[in-house]
Amino acid sequence: MLSPASEAELSEAVAAASGPLRVVGGGTRSIGAPGTGEVLSLSAISGIELYEPGALTLVAKAGTPLAEVEDALAKEGQMLPFEPADMRALLGRDGVPTIGGVVAANAAGPRRMLAGACRDALIGVRFVDGAGTVLKNGGRVMKNVTGYDLVKLMAGSWGTLGVLSEVAFKVLPRLDGATLLVRGAKGADALEAMVRGVTSPFEVSGAAVVPGEGTYLRIEGLETSVAYRIGKLTDLLRDLGEIEVTSDANASAAIWTRIRDVTDYADTPGAIWRVSMKPTDMVDRFLPAIAEIGAFDHRLDWAGGLAWLRLEGDDSAIVAAHHAVQGAVTENGGGHATLFRAPEAVLRRVDVFQPEAPGVAALSNGLRAKFDPRGILNPGLMGGA
Repeated sequence: MLSPASEAELSEAVAAASGPLRVVGGGTRSIGAPGTGEVLSLSAISGIELYEPGALTLVAKAGTPLAEVEDALAKEGQMLPFEPADMRALLGRDGVPTIGGVVAANAAGPRRMLAGACRDALIGVRFVDGAGTVLKNGGRVMKNVTGYDLVKLMAGSWGTLGVLSEVAFKVLPRLDGATLLVRGAKGADALEAMVRGVTSPFEVSGAAVVPGEGTYLRIEGLETSVAYRIGKLTDLLRDLGEIEVTSDANASAAIWTRIRDVTDYADTPGAIWRVSMKPTDMVDRFLPAIAEIGAFDHRLDWAGGLAWLRLEGDDSAIVAAHHAVQGAVTENGGGHATLFRAPEAVLRRVDVFQPEAPGVAALSNGLRAKFDPRGILNPGLMGGA
């Protein structure tokens, strides 16, 4: 295993590589079949390099543990606005989530519907391309005037365009909140509760449906404002089911951590898909379509823009379901269905990411040829050679 301790050592390691490299941070959120090649670990390139609370700016090396970043922000009453998930329980992984891994996966939790994804808070990156060249883009302020928007390209590239060495974020003041549950709402009523909440003027920052429980809505902000808006939401939704309010900030946060990390599926058998698409297409078209494919468990987040699906079955059944789920995405408005968890034998038989349209695939291949001409960075993970 290669474990460079600095950006210079990282550059040398990539430049000297004679074959494929399997790029990992903490190894907690990698998906797909285990890649070929020598492991290139970023865990030793660690540490917060700059944190200016007054400027709402933080810069950290890519291998910095996510917990270290979040602890530093919490001490100043601040947070990463996109609420990154911890996938260890769902994927059955050990290790430590890193801030570079968060960027590589473009991770985002329930607040994504209001605050955007990781890429929307990312303001600068430094990385080593497949030739060993150090590149940088963006900066420590919200300004970007270069050619390629490498900040956006690197977010969600899963280590296939370059190996991150440093990331810079804008951060926000930490928000406490309360959670309203429309207990027992199901089917059309559960979806109606979600729609009413997110289209109301009360700035809902989390909206999820958990079958068997109901619809969860989160309100964040100053205590008096939260109490007022929760009261208004209660009046708006009481005809759809029993209303339960969790006012304690810590208890409310625990609810959304559970939803964010999908821990309900952590100790259950079966394959897991993560599907993102336009909320109206998800609800009106995709969910009815998959009901005809198989007996999926599912839950919704991002006000209906994200669904987690679970299906039990043998390897052949999961492979067939995977192709059917991705086909249903394409046929019902478009989006992305990713096979997040499955037996290794299944992962070796399928492309876990949603197939790209021909034009997008050509663009992706062109970018990989530009930034990784030897095709050594996580080869094959996202359709590369």
